[in-house]
Amino acid sequence: MESVLTEAVALLDEAGAPALTFRALAQRLGGGVASIYWYVESKDELLDRATDHVVGTVLADIEKAAPGDDPIDDLRAMAMTLFDAIVDRPWLGAYFMRNTDLQSNSLRLYEKLGRQTLRLKLDARQRFHAVSAIVGVVVGSAVDMGQEPPQEILDGAVDREEYLGRFASAWRELDPAEYPFIHEIVDEFDGHDDVDQFRSALDLTLAGLRLQAGA
Repeated sequence: MESVLTEAVALLDEAGAPALTFRALAQRLGGGVASIYWYVESKDELLDRATDHVVGTVLADIEKAAPGDDPIDDLRAMAMTLFDAIVDRPWLGAYFMRNTDLQSNSLRLYEKLGRQTLRLKLDARQRFHAVSAIVGVVVGSAVDMGQEPPQEILDGAVDREEYLGRFASAWRELDPAEYPFIHEIVDEFDGHDDVDQFRSALDLTLAGLRLQAGA
């Protein structure tokens, strides 16, 4: 199973879920398609197990860190570790926590995040919403950042800054009376750093949690 999952992850890393077929996987493993069915019953199961295989490495990295005095700081560190993993593997976000019957590592990671909220003065509903919000910010931001750039950027015709600059220039031409917010933030948008934007979103979420918990 370890070899099957390692090669499945390699295929996913190369070209995403469409590239992961039993035929392609069998070719990587040097066997027949029928041999894959000894390990998994369907592509959905394979995707869930491959996801959990990767999440296992994320969980191992998180468990290396000793707990700190501040549970919200610990939540931030865990969130950043998960974010980095999904940015590197955008396909991961689509299947994370999809089937916890098969994804034991994903469930353990979810539990690990949740345990930090047990250190805060929150009720069960608040804890559930807190962890859901953190996971949502992490997965949503990481998947968005991991999308393939526009073809112009891939081809080298323009770089990212020039590409965003086109939109910024168009925004500056908008009527400020009709688009006051756009005019307020356009300089921030122009050439912004995506990771910095994510960190700000995460910090806003955690600041709200700290306020709710009176920490």
